[in-house]
Amino acid sequence: MTAPARFRPAPEGAAIRLARQALLALFVAIGLALIWSAASAELTPAEQAGFAAATILLFLICNRFPGRAMTLFLALLSAAVSLRYIVWRVTETLAFNGFLQALLGTLLALAELYAVIVLALGYVQTSWPLERKPEALPADPAFWPTVDVFIPTYNEDLAVVRATVLAALGIDWPREKLRVYILDDGRRASFRAFAEAAGAGYIIRPDNTHAKAGNLNHALARTDGAFIAVFDCDHVPTRAFLQMTLGWMLRDPKLAVLQTPHHFYSPDPFQRNLRAGTRVPPEGNMFYGLVQCGDDFWNASFFCGSCAVLRRSALEAIGGFAVETVTEDAHTALRLHRAGWSSAYLRLPLAAGLATERLILHIGQRIRWARGMLQILRIDNPLLGPGLTLAQRLCYLNAAAHFLFAIPRVIFLLAPLAFLLLGRNIIAASPLAILAYAGPHIVHAVGTNARIQRNWRHSFWSEIYETVLALFLVRVTLATLVNPRRGRFNVTEKGGLLSNGYFDMRAVYPNLILAGLLLLGLLRGLYGLFFQQTTTLGFQALLLNSIWVTFSLLIVMAALAVGREARQARARHRVNARLPATLWLPDGRVIRGETRNLSLGGASLAADCADAMPEGARLEVEFSPGGGPALLPAKVRRWSDGMLQLAWQPASIADESRIVSVVFGRADAWLGWSDYPSDRPLRSLWLVLVSIRGLFRPRGEPVT
Repeated sequence: MTAPARFRPAPEGAAIRLARQALLALFVAIGLALIWSAASAELTPAEQAGFAAATILLFLICNRFPGRAMTLFLALLSAAVSLRYIVWRVTETLAFNGFLQALLGTLLALAELYAVIVLALGYVQTSWPLERKPEALPADPAFWPTVDVFIPTYNEDLAVVRATVLAALGIDWPREKLRVYILDDGRRASFRAFAEAAGAGYIIRPDNTHAKAGNLNHALARTDGAFIAVFDCDHVPTRAFLQMTLGWMLRDPKLAVLQTPHHFYSPDPFQRNLRAGTRVPPEGNMFYGLVQCGDDFWNASFFCGSCAVLRRSALEAIGGFAVETVTEDAHTALRLHRAGWSSAYLRLPLAAGLATERLILHIGQRIRWARGMLQILRIDNPLLGPGLTLAQRLCYLNAAAHFLFAIPRVIFLLAPLAFLLLGRNIIAASPLAILAYAGPHIVHAVGTNARIQRNWRHSFWSEIYETVLALFLVRVTLATLVNPRRGRFNVTEKGGLLSNGYFDMRAVYPNLILAGLLLLGLLRGLYGLFFQQTTTLGFQALLLNSIWVTFSLLIVMAALAVGREARQARARHRVNARLPATLWLPDGRVIRGETRNLSLGGASLAADCADAMPEGARLEVEFSPGGGPALLPAKVRRWSDGMLQLAWQPASIADESRIVSVVFGRADAWLGWSDYPSDRPLRSLWLVLVSIRGLFRPRGEPVT
């Protein structure tokens, strides 16, 4: 059946985007020429100080004006200042005496060069995010395609997987065109029985070759839906998932994958363990709120393993999901782009999952991500090979090169110790000259990123996220670059409880050692400042390095604070939601209420009743979540002062499905995922200090 003409690709849309890309590329090219002129101009130290002051003043004035054009200008200004700094570092500050000084100084210069390159790539990637909206489906469902939903699982508990399967079965899509499959690499009888009872398909294979990618490829060969929707087994989709995503796939026959955000309804270790953790955007918001939209502008957004729809014919054209690396998702997208297929990103959270709940598990997950992206860099380098545009190559390069951060991060943290503890001056310049060149580089980078990243990532928190991981990733980085075929896929444990909080030494011991070294360096610097007779230059060097080591120590202490694991007593995480509800009491009374939070285990409602029911009493709660009224059986846990605490009492899979639909299935369930204030660097720094204070909280005191 041929789709109506208005749902066929619109060439003018692609032409407009290509024109915008060409215009931006021209703007960047002109800007680069101006940047190089500014970066290579020779100035005296006094002139450089004047140049620095002028650019900072220009930033402060221009930053008051909104608009994308102004953002692009400030990004180019920042790039010019940073390039000027790195040119000065490479051409004028690498004069060393002795092997150790030369080694340490060169490592620092290379780390700074890496940081400037990543900064510039980030500007290219995120300065013009494509804010794509859902595309309408044909009015007649007869034109809607068949969809297979894959839910791969290996060793996760059935309690974690049930909600995802039931939510997938409840997606608003013609029943005859939707098939949901559990792909069980654990080959468990309980999963087979649940699939049969729920009405889902169940697929197993004789071995676990190639882990998740192999599991998906095995299912791909045994199904025939025109499109594949993939959800990790803890990522619960809303009912509207397919209606919001498939419109773009029907509009553009060359679109191979449409990705949506990975949103987490449970707190990650930073949110759980840091005092200010819930007042800043979660770690993943930067990638899913900004980076993927920026990639989408360049047709470089990529598959992230879950919460996505893929075209079967595109996957079959490249031989299925990539199996050569442990990040099969990004590698599959790279192969699709090389083959001429397109991708898209819809910044609309249409599913929600469980975040990693312990810092040590978070570290393990990120180690796998780092290993996989570095494998791609070595095995299928995006800068080489056919099929990619220049912009796609740069976007993929930035995604993969990001995971090289561990070594530069450690160098930045330790660099002031070269002077404070070893007496080696690894930057051959006066402290004031360093300040004149490095100062504006840092100010512009922080200020411009704060403008671009807004409410998706706050200043200084990237440093904390990276420091938590850095010392664990150094060995992985070097090993993967040397032997990219090494490493295997690992599944991140989800859904655990923690009866008592504790300090997880396994997750923080490298940073504990690092903190000791930095504290020693700070004490040495303070001793030199207050008790030693030094020259003016010597005093300035001590002061500059003492300030540097203090900032390093603060970042490391914040990273240590994440290791103070907070107590986790709830098996079912609560979701804040205000929904109207009708309470049907056994005696025939009907009471109106409103939820305060929901979970798969129960709910908290505001509901007044002159004669409240006792604990354990049974009632039914009616919701109207959008798919028709849902009546949920429940019992009273507590009802006092107008607040009712309920526990659901499902008697069947149908009851459980309705609970999942009310808690997770609403199309607007996760629209508040970006409700954070825009970044203000000084406020963000204050929240870092607040989080460090949590490191010294008494044992058992809750995180606030």
